[in-house]
Amino acid sequence: MNPTGFDLPPLLAAFVFGLMGGAHCIGMCGGIMSALTFAVPPSMRHPARMGGLLVSYNAGRILSYMVAGASVAALGTLISLSPNARIALQAFAAVMLILMALYIANWWKGLLKVEAVGRYLWRYIEPVGRRLMPVVHLPQAFALGALWGWLPCGLVYSMLAWSLAIADPIDGALLMGAFGLGTLPALLATGLAAQQLSHLIRHPATRSIAALSIIGFALWQLWSLAPYTAH
Repeated sequence: MNPTGFDLPPLLAAFVFGLMGGAHCIGMCGGIMSALTFAVPPSMRHPARMGGLLVSYNAGRILSYMVAGASVAALGTLISLSPNARIALQAFAAVMLILMALYIANWWKGLLKVEAVGRYLWRYIEPVGRRLMPVVHLPQAFALGALWGWLPCGLVYSMLAWSLAIADPIDGALLMGAFGLGTLPALLATGLAAQQLSHLIRHPATRSIAALSIIGFALWQLWSLAPYTAH
């Protein structure tokens, strides 16, 4: 990615990955958001307040993704000081894109196995989050989202691996932000809109088109590295 500005294809790919992974996000975070909603006293459950709490929660969640993305990308910056390591990281990023595309199309679910990586840390974070409930104020919701952004998730870890390979903190944060925004529709949609969105996201043709587009971009990235690996 371009450290001086937006590089649209990677950000678009990250957004699509978040959007297509929405069903998984509902399984991981949907219960938390439901608990957040029903823990609010009935007298305070008017649409404006509930909408504000949900937006604040998700803002905290996405911010935690961006902080993590910037952090691992900074580590990637150190690793990529060697030209060979930089090329290896870029190739790794392209491979991660392909694996993520395979997940989107439901052709391979291996990415979800990496969730075990964060379970040890999560044992210490979860009790802190539980103490923030019931949530009745926007800062509480934001703090809860910021903590729950560290929930073990194979999709998030895959995106962080891509951020590592990008090796630029700003671009790493932007990449994770785009991914987080992609997860929002599935988590915020309700009623008929949620049903229509879920049908569109789950449709095999939609997922296959998205996956093939991302694979094409990843193969282009690998092809662009060929001159640097030739001897």
